[in-house]
Amino acid sequence: MAYLKMEKQIAGRDLVLETGKLAKQAHGSVLVTYGESVVLSTAVAEASDNLPDFFPLTVDYRENQYAAGQFPGGIFKREGRPTHKEILTMRLIDRPIRPLFPDDYRQEVLVTSFVLSADKENDPDILGLIGASAALSISDIPWNGPLGGARVGIVDDEFLVNPATNQRAESEIELVVAGSAEAVVMVEGHANIIPEDDLLVAIRIAQDTNVEVAQFISEFAEEAGKPKRTYIPLPPIDELAAEVEAGFGAALSEASRTPVKQERSAKIKAVKKQAVEKYCHPQGADASREVDPKEIDRVFEMLESKCLRRQIIEENQRYDGRKPDQLREITCEVGLLPRTHGTALFTRGETQVMTATTLGTVDDEQRVLDPIVAEDPKKFMLHYNFPGWSVGEVWFPRGPKRREIGHGELAERALASVLPDREHFPYTIRLVSEVLESNGSSSMGAVCSGTLSLMDAGVAIDDPVAGIAMGVVCEDGKEIVLTDISGAEDHFGDMDFKVAGTQNGITALQLDIKTTGITQQLLARVLEEAKQARMTILRAMLKTLRAPREEISRHAPRIYQVHINPEKIGMLIGPGGKTIRRLEEEYHSNIEVEDDGSVTLSCEANSEEADVEGLAEYIKNMAGGEVEVGKIYEGKVTDVKDFGPIVELFPGTDGLCHISELAEGYVKDVREVCKVGDSLKVKVLAVEGNRIKLSRKAAMQEKDGDEEK
Repeated sequence: MAYLKMEKQIAGRDLVLETGKLAKQAHGSVLVTYGESVVLSTAVAEASDNLPDFFPLTVDYRENQYAAGQFPGGIFKREGRPTHKEILTMRLIDRPIRPLFPDDYRQEVLVTSFVLSADKENDPDILGLIGASAALSISDIPWNGPLGGARVGIVDDEFLVNPATNQRAESEIELVVAGSAEAVVMVEGHANIIPEDDLLVAIRIAQDTNVEVAQFISEFAEEAGKPKRTYIPLPPIDELAAEVEAGFGAALSEASRTPVKQERSAKIKAVKKQAVEKYCHPQGADASREVDPKEIDRVFEMLESKCLRRQIIEENQRYDGRKPDQLREITCEVGLLPRTHGTALFTRGETQVMTATTLGTVDDEQRVLDPIVAEDPKKFMLHYNFPGWSVGEVWFPRGPKRREIGHGELAERALASVLPDREHFPYTIRLVSEVLESNGSSSMGAVCSGTLSLMDAGVAIDDPVAGIAMGVVCEDGKEIVLTDISGAEDHFGDMDFKVAGTQNGITALQLDIKTTGITQQLLARVLEEAKQARMTILRAMLKTLRAPREEISRHAPRIYQVHINPEKIGMLIGPGGKTIRRLEEEYHSNIEVEDDGSVTLSCEANSEEADVEGLAEYIKNMAGGEVEVGKIYEGKVTDVKDFGPIVELFPGTDGLCHISELAEGYVKDVREVCKVGDSLKVKVLAVEGNRIKLSRKAAMQEKDGDEEK
């Protein structure tokens, strides 16, 4: 294989493709460089005669920590299982390349992209997508590419293509688009409540870049590409399908119109069983003609798709009787579970999701160890669980699958932009969405139940968020947009477009295409219909709970936050942490200090011993450094003299309470009133230079006066 290197300027930086030097035994191998980020992508395919009944495509993406000049953390100095970011990137690459393989291709394919160098400015996930496209394009593997990939951000009202890491932190939108030279194939992203018109502009700008990249890869493949291999296609079934349709088509069409998912599945299985008996176990004159049951499975898959699509195109009606723009019935419920901090149940048709909210402290934040892009600890997370029994199937749960991680991330991004900032709500928030039933778009169900669960927990979100899954059927020159698609319409339709947002704009979206692409005009139409559906869902949700509860759950921890001068942090912590530990023990509370001077104080719910408010007042006084005359403080006796105790108001500041100011009557011995370690409430009488005069007697008189009032 001859060495080839080509480069093209994309978004102001050189995109470099190389092949023929590294990984030459792979069927396709491309080194992609952008800035100082470098990714090696490979593609290999088995040549086997034993074809499975599905397309076995695997995509792997890895970010080696040596790429950023780092050691892996922990005891084992070696990369382990894929990180959250790596799994999301695997899905990001898989989803656009999968529909471009031939429909009848069944050879096992492995596409890998792993990071060799990371400059921490150019995220290598986009390079992994471009590299996968290039590796498949130059390989002998049948594939109808190439694709381009681009990220778009908005900073100061300016659209940026492939923004650097620091620009992404300020961006109003994080959008990744994959597309061929002809059309958009995949969209994924989240935004800070962006209008649909701005989103369409961002997609168009990204697609313009994708066209450039796809054309560049085509030129590269013309120079370095191999002839595409011939492969054993699936045996034709058109003749058998026509025969089966003639005998069982009417029964299948009637069965497919059953609205309830499980009943419909049972009726279709009954029809298929009759066909299997006839064609796979023939009797009499037909005994010599025996059909493989797998062919009957393929036939019924094709006929089910034909029934569903024909009914939509010709009758403008869906299998469950709905019109294309009609939503299924929606019901909502909140406060289901007595000890969670917030819960909500959202049901739309046969999709049902329950979400529980847990409120925690700074200690509960998730530390993110990403070797490529530095990230702050996560104070909000949403975990999505999809058990087999939610669809009436048996599989043992062995940790979250890629799909669960991807859907959880989508729902999390949809809600993140409406959460209150840390200054106003210093809690760490965790949502867990349990899918109890599924028949289409459970991830958007997680968004809706997540919104209600947050409101039930008393989280003051800026605006409620709802989500909807849209589909489309394109046939005979018609494009029918479907609102609130079910599982069958997702499977047999041409698009799955999940859109989440508030009444004012979009917060997250995910688009997958089953065909070769989607036009800008159709995208605009789908987004408009999704907006109308979103408004309907929001109205149904707000009938259940109109606004966040005014108070958080009584079972949630109590948190207060104060801010001190960072120069005072050492005083608060004390030598070897002595001061902060003493305060935690005295006030039965936790203290968490950050470098910017933010101090978070927390205690367990319903704790009778904890005094977080008193601790907050103490720390503010301590950090303020000035004692206010006439104010009452609760201090600690650090020394006892014959003429009165020395009382520490806060670290570094103490005063004398003369024996005559200890009580109303005569005090013969100071030790009869207090001893070292006692807490005393004292009033500041005067501040004379470094001397502070205190009075316990005045503090007691003021307290008695307040009680009389």
